[in-house]
Amino acid sequence: LGLTRALRLIELGLRSEGVREWNFALRDLAGDDRALLAAAARACAAAVWDRCINTSERTQAQLDLAQRYPMPYREQVLAQARAAGLDPADPYGLMRQESRFISDARSGVGAAGLMQVMPATARWTARQLGLPYSPGALKELDFNLRIGMAYLRRVLDDFGGALPLAAAAYNAGPGRPRRWREGAPLDAAAWAETIPFSETRDYVKKVLANATVYARLMGNEDARLRQRLGTQIGPRSGGPAIDEELP
Repeated sequence: LGLTRALRLIELGLRSEGVREWNFALRDLAGDDRALLAAAARACAAAVWDRCINTSERTQAQLDLAQRYPMPYREQVLAQARAAGLDPADPYGLMRQESRFISDARSGVGAAGLMQVMPATARWTARQLGLPYSPGALKELDFNLRIGMAYLRRVLDDFGGALPLAAAAYNAGPGRPRRWREGAPLDAAAWAETIPFSETRDYVKKVLANATVYARLMGNEDARLRQRLGTQIGPRSGGPAIDEELP
């Protein structure tokens, strides 16, 4: 009954109340993997992806990767990823961390939608793409995906294709990882541990791990975390000039 009530509250737009109700109902399911997976399945069926993921992650012995790493909006995501020249596993890994696939998610600082794009970043990226921009545009799913992926493509290009640096830039802005890469070159995994912001450090590790799992689920059986980490991170050597305008 509690889960049903929670889903109904979320459906009515009362997300905070629904999430509290959901979490309260889950207290009775602690330690019961089958019941937790069943609850997660209900959330998945209702397209309440954050409850689906978070509930499935509570299991101890049983694991359902399709619940923990869902792929909602697949047609739109694949189309926009192709248009941006991205491996779709990477934006999926980013969205899982950014928004838990809540399409109307909005952060306390104003980042919006599946890709959690800041309005100023969206305005700049839209201008690069020759697209009109309005304050409410980020609420539109296709626009949010297009802008977010186009920006991810640009930070990847700015950092020579290095996903750890691009993920750090997506979270903390490009200026900081440009500074963080200076000094003696480090193994990429070691570099990730030196990121001075705990939020960004955790973000980079989770986005790359998410993307690796998504790559496997999407058919790349050879996907490895090391491939996305790369081998070494250090000062820029050659390659394209830094885009100083990149927000």
